[in-house]
Amino acid sequence: MAIEILMPALSPTMTEGKIARWLKKEGDAVSNGDVLAEIETDKATMEVEAIEDGIFGRILVPEGTEGVAVNTPIAIVVEEGEAVPDAAAPSPASAPAVASAPVVTASVPAPAATTQQATHRGSRIVASPLARRIALAKGIDLSSIKGTGPHGRIVKRDVDAAGTRPATVAQQPRTQATAPQPTGASRTVPHTTMRKVIARRLSESKATIPHFYVSMDVELDALMALRSQLNALSSDEGQDAFKLSVNDMLIKAAALALKQVPEVNASFTEDAMILHEDADISVAVSLDDGLITPIVRAAERKSLKQISQEAKSLVSRARAGKLKPEEFQGGTFSISNMGMFGVKEFAAIVNPPQAAILAIAAGKRQPVVSGDDIRIATVMTVTLSVDHRAVDGAMAAKWLSAFRSIVQAPLALVL
Repeated sequence: MAIEILMPALSPTMTEGKIARWLKKEGDAVSNGDVLAEIETDKATMEVEAIEDGIFGRILVPEGTEGVAVNTPIAIVVEEGEAVPDAAAPSPASAPAVASAPVVTASVPAPAATTQQATHRGSRIVASPLARRIALAKGIDLSSIKGTGPHGRIVKRDVDAAGTRPATVAQQPRTQATAPQPTGASRTVPHTTMRKVIARRLSESKATIPHFYVSMDVELDALMALRSQLNALSSDEGQDAFKLSVNDMLIKAAALALKQVPEVNASFTEDAMILHEDADISVAVSLDDGLITPIVRAAERKSLKQISQEAKSLVSRARAGKLKPEEFQGGTFSISNMGMFGVKEFAAIVNPPQAAILAIAAGKRQPVVSGDDIRIATVMTVTLSVDHRAVDGAMAAKWLSAFRSIVQAPLALVL
């Protein structure tokens, strides 16, 4: 009996995915548990496994297809010796095409080109919107391209094959200045699923959440001294040795501050405020094509060693695209640290449904006034971005003060 392989919902929020790679070919024998394909979601690349033994009969959705809706048939597995049923590939309604813009079909088919190129209908050049955008970006003259699409239409592959050639500047009145033409080459890089979701979520966040920002300077010397002591002790533990980072300690400090000021560990809904018991800290991790926020769960209850080991594992698997959905969904508070880049100060965008995100900048040696004395200290600026619907200004300032107190008197991190 033929079995349809459907596009799986690999996370609670997933509505569509991309067929990144087929690992089986049509006609291959498959067994229960064999990996059939890699699916690219908004956050990671995940595997689809066979659920029955049989023969990999037909691929319905080609490798590289984006925007395939959840529960869309993507392949067929049949029993050995069984004929593969005729089945058309999913329609664009259930599995959107790869092209990022629709191709407009002419109402009257054009005859094949004779002395003129088929892409010219009268004085009009017939090309898909995507081909036009790429040609404009690359400075390519569409009138010099012969189209290979339906009825001679110029499509993306034609523009890509044409290379970069200067576009012919249209004749303009002599009294009108001609706009300067680009001299360098450009290229179009299609959006990954992750980039599309990041763009959508951040746009929604800034458009729908009333942000406000609170900044504070925090001294790091006591925390860094404690870190050095703990790392020195760890070096004597042999195989159990670990090396704490400043970020590991700031994760724990943020979690303890959330326990002291639980109103910030919240999510706003239209009907009620949700106050979270555990401090599940989402840690922003930069990837080649975006970012992801793996979660250190219940960080307030974990030792610095546990946080360090867990954070390193999460970051490593995040960059390899191997995180499970539950490892990057459901945090209650976020941290974004750009101190390693020497950033002096920045503000991050709230990651809904969370109510706040802490932006951590670089620590710098600078003069600090204490009463009538001036001393040198390592100081970093942190900025708390807050959803004003959930948290008021005074409460945000109270949380930031608690965070600073913990960092500047860091024994609380190990007690």
